[in-house]
Amino acid sequence: MTEQQLKDLLADMSLEEKIGQMVQLTANFYGTDMLITGPMGSAKIEPEDMKLCGTILGTSGAAKLKEIQDNAMAAQPHHIPMLFMLDVINGFQTIFPIPLAQGCSFEPEIARKGAQIAAKEAAASGLHVTFAPMADLVRDARWGRVMESPGEDPYMNYCFAKAMTEGFQGEAPENLKEKGNISACLKHFACYGYPEGGREYDNVELSERTLRQDYLSGYQGAVDGGCRMAMTSFNTLNRVPSTANKWLMRKVLREDLGFDGVLISDYSAVEELIPHGIAENKREAAKLAIEAGVDIDMMSDVYLHYLKELVTSGEVDETLVDEAVLRILKLKNDLGLFENPYKDASEEDEKNLILCDAHRAAAREAASKTFVLLKNENKTLPLSEQEAADVLFAGPYVDTRAICGAWSFPATYDNIKTVQECIQEHIGTACNFMKGCSMFYDKEVIRDYVEEGMTPDEAEASIEQTVQAAKSVSKVVLFLGESFRQTGEGASRTCITLPEIQMELLKRVSAVNNNVIVVLFAGRPIEVALIEDLAKAVLYVWMPGTEGAAAITDVLFGVKEPTGRLAMSFPNVSSQEPLYYNRFQGGRPRNPGDPKAFCIGYIDTEYRPLHSFGYGLSYTTFSYSPVTVIKRETNTKANDAEAVWVASVMVTNTGDREGTEVVQLYIRDVSGSVVRPVRELKGFEKITLKPGESREVSFEIIEPMLRFWRIDMTYGSEPGKFEVYIGGDSTTENKAEFDGV
Repeated sequence: MTEQQLKDLLADMSLEEKIGQMVQLTANFYGTDMLITGPMGSAKIEPEDMKLCGTILGTSGAAKLKEIQDNAMAAQPHHIPMLFMLDVINGFQTIFPIPLAQGCSFEPEIARKGAQIAAKEAAASGLHVTFAPMADLVRDARWGRVMESPGEDPYMNYCFAKAMTEGFQGEAPENLKEKGNISACLKHFACYGYPEGGREYDNVELSERTLRQDYLSGYQGAVDGGCRMAMTSFNTLNRVPSTANKWLMRKVLREDLGFDGVLISDYSAVEELIPHGIAENKREAAKLAIEAGVDIDMMSDVYLHYLKELVTSGEVDETLVDEAVLRILKLKNDLGLFENPYKDASEEDEKNLILCDAHRAAAREAASKTFVLLKNENKTLPLSEQEAADVLFAGPYVDTRAICGAWSFPATYDNIKTVQECIQEHIGTACNFMKGCSMFYDKEVIRDYVEEGMTPDEAEASIEQTVQAAKSVSKVVLFLGESFRQTGEGASRTCITLPEIQMELLKRVSAVNNNVIVVLFAGRPIEVALIEDLAKAVLYVWMPGTEGAAAITDVLFGVKEPTGRLAMSFPNVSSQEPLYYNRFQGGRPRNPGDPKAFCIGYIDTEYRPLHSFGYGLSYTTFSYSPVTVIKRETNTKANDAEAVWVASVMVTNTGDREGTEVVQLYIRDVSGSVVRPVRELKGFEKITLKPGESREVSFEIIEPMLRFWRIDMTYGSEPGKFEVYIGGDSTTENKAEFDGV
């Protein structure tokens, strides 16, 4: 349909029809099930209401959604097709590593490829929109949803949000209706990832400068990628709930970032304006939300039951409804739903595409690139196939299929292999496997779930049996970690440590065998200092997805190397959070050797991270030449006439096997009109070198890379001295200087 035809359709719709387009409910009302993640409150939804409902949340399946679409269009006066939406975060049924792990790849193409595959599978199952990417900057690992973000760095967030958006939608606006594409939805606008104390749903206090300098970058990446939908966040920002924040939604999101798509609330966020204390009742909540620019009310009856009254009374101008509905109709049109309301829904494609060999292979390759080697004393890893018979493989993650993380509910465990199965297949002969212990002690309550596990007596017997077995082997590999229930939405933690029962297993085994390797599963950084003290090698594999066990086997036995680098800094202790590398130096910085008192930091622990952003080991080693910087007058990449500096290093593989290094570029503005971070990531490049091979890596530095929000709240650069750091992580001291601008 042309835009004029859409406007004509809008003009012919009744107010009730238009409001129906602005309501999202679940397929429960059609007799199907979904995952409930919030309250429906006292909503009274009648079958008649569903005839006008414009979007459905939380169900999939080509046959099922075709039937719902047929029934909905038959009942709708203008036969307008529905939109079907679901949280397809890091995969539909072929699950890729969690987004935080993908950030550790330093390879946005992995996010793009994963989103493409997820979109193909989801589209075949009848879906039109996914609630991804999550572009929230995350700096506090206590918050459970850090797993959905690419990490703590604004530039990385931009790159990955843009790549994921383009993966879901295609790289041009006109591609959205093409087969295998679905609409992306950036979330959560804004700053949901920085709640006070890491507490889920809590308040966020940020200066406008910090908001614009750091936190908007990921959202801008999604917008620049063409994202067609955005979601409001649950939190208040500077004491105004995002869903009622007119300045944030209409000025910042639409005018400043350039977003022109559909704005949807998060689950029941419009109704939650009442407990926030900004609306007295649902009627007021509806008025605040529509004035802020919220186009779709997800999972509440606020628009459904109160928006018509507000319009007919003159309290809300109907043009606000019209602009919202026109955006919704445009999205449906751009998806091609008016020509084909099923779009790509196909039972045959579901069978042929979902979990196909090509998708599994891509997930396996991606997973291996996200693992971070935190420690590898005396080249304990990789293992050889010949020594496998003399290795004990144990721990609660050795035989579980629950390795995809939160938000992977479209997937089923039937299609996932365990670590034990993959190692056994790789070796081909009998290996030593033991459970060691359960994930938790029996009856521990984790996020309202009562866990089934070993009783203290059962755990003691199992751990002791594992200890005895550990005495008679050369090495022990323990597969430990957080449960998937300890991460994701509603899973904030004050103490980000391994469960007690697993630490007991590690302590007891390491006391009798000094060649312990720990493979850690988690959805966030956890405390690993004690774990590293007890182990010779530590491999962090996050929640690796459908092919995670196979990828772990590849890396453990050296078929692949660990090339991941940390996308979030790791604390020494949980109480260091929030923690991030691009901090401010302060007036009393602590330098190595300085006393702990009267400097920035703590008197009872190190104030720097245990492992900083960008950190990660390889199975080989690399050296860097000193950084050199030259100035020239032409930017070859952009091909425009502006000054550019070229920073270069020579990187050499100094080890005895081929390896991949992530070469990272950081810049520090030494003196500005406002305090600037100690350094900021501005570029990265992955290179693979053979033993003894060297390669020059160069980065172009152009003036826009030096810009920031200045003292007068204008965005630009300032003349002065800049430091350029190039190395293997954010702590490198390999630097040079230049005078900029």
